[in-house]
Amino acid sequence: MENSIIPVLDSGYVQLIETWGSDARIIEAARMSTGKGFQGWDTDAKLLAYLYNNKHATPFEMAGMVIEVKAPIFVFREWHRHRTQSYNEMSARYIPLPDENYRPTVNRVQLNGGTNKQAQGIAVAAEVTEAAAQDWLARLDALYTCAQAVYEDGLKLGVPKELARLPVPVARYSRMRASANLRNWLAFLTLRMAPNAQWEIRQFAAAVGQIVRERFPRTWDLFEAAGHQ
Repeated sequence: MENSIIPVLDSGYVQLIETWGSDARIIEAARMSTGKGFQGWDTDAKLLAYLYNNKHATPFEMAGMVIEVKAPIFVFREWHRHRTQSYNEMSARYIPLPDENYRPTVNRVQLNGGTNKQAQGIAVAAEVTEAAAQDWLARLDALYTCAQAVYEDGLKLGVPKELARLPVPVARYSRMRASANLRNWLAFLTLRMAPNAQWEIRQFAAAVGQIVRERFPRTWDLFEAAGHQ
């Protein structure tokens, strides 16, 4: 899976850059006090399960990975709340952001069903009709076009890039690299794969989980068995 790209949403992706450690390295770290090292999975599968199920978490810090992510800015604003990860994101202070904005599907626009707790105090329709969703998306497209025109005009006029980017919406795609140890990737997945997480970041979390499953399969099996999937 090294360097393979997992498409997410309409224009995003998650790409594995590198991993370090392994399920076996987790066992070796746990056995530092006894010096016995890794003895084979016939014996050590039980130890890995014991470590995970009893929250002996530090051995899981001996493995991890770096990924590259292309996602809308509003997804990154949620993602960056995970302060145990290290990030480097492209900056519109130095290069223009490509004209790529997230455009949700009609079905996604209709997903609310009147249960949006983030919109308390605002009158919310019990159901968004297909016609209303199409109309809203058309107006969203018009707004994206206008915002890009103002952005490009600012760049042409010589407005400083850090100011010219002001009209860029949070739907604009950006790119970053993120690095964390396995313990903290699992913490990220626990929150962002949960049913109450925002739908868009759940799609990215699922792609991250796909990489963890491939590279750390025994730890992933324990994570799934604990009800995280």
